[in-house]
Amino acid sequence: MSEKEDSGFLVALQSGDRQAFAKLVEDTSTQIYRTARQILGDEQDAEDVLQETYMKALKALPTFEGRSSISTWLHRIAVNEALMMIRKRKTPMVSVDDNMPFDSDEESSGMEIVDFCCLPEKELLTSESRQFMDQAIQRLPETLKTVFVLRDLEGLSIQETVDVMQITENNVKTRLLRARLRLRQELAGYYAEKVEKEKSK
Repeated sequence: MSEKEDSGFLVALQSGDRQAFAKLVEDTSTQIYRTARQILGDEQDAEDVLQETYMKALKALPTFEGRSSISTWLHRIAVNEALMMIRKRKTPMVSVDDNMPFDSDEESSGMEIVDFCCLPEKELLTSESRQFMDQAIQRLPETLKTVFVLRDLEGLSIQETVDVMQITENNVKTRLLRARLRLRQELAGYYAEKVEKEKSK
């Protein structure tokens, strides 16, 4: 959607055009649901977040200033709803190393940083390995998991992720690097175990 089309669409939305809102839901709901599902790890919770996202968006549209795209704005609402749901589930736990100084050159030295959105499907997307990957993602601290979901799974740009998370570009890149490193370590162990099993046959 071009900026001109987006502007016209926003005017229609803010004027209360029901068809425009229905189109917004149709165009964005799949990705919004998928984002919530990846963050929460639960389909029913993701449905609740999806519903709450559009209810809040409908109420807030008259005051939406268009500083970011409508899609980015919806993601921000959905992510906030998902994170609030996580915090209601349990007492938030802060990962110690999330607050430690981070030297990306030192920590990633000699390591290949994997962009998981681009790995061959035959290697990652088998039923068993996808289940393991989903579980590994759920084990990430919420700060790392959210950035990873937005950037690597949903394909948002760095700037869009910055806009959704309301953090600096450097923080997005740092959290993404940490998430990729942790998942790479878990996947390395997973595949090493599979190789050993094949050898023992």
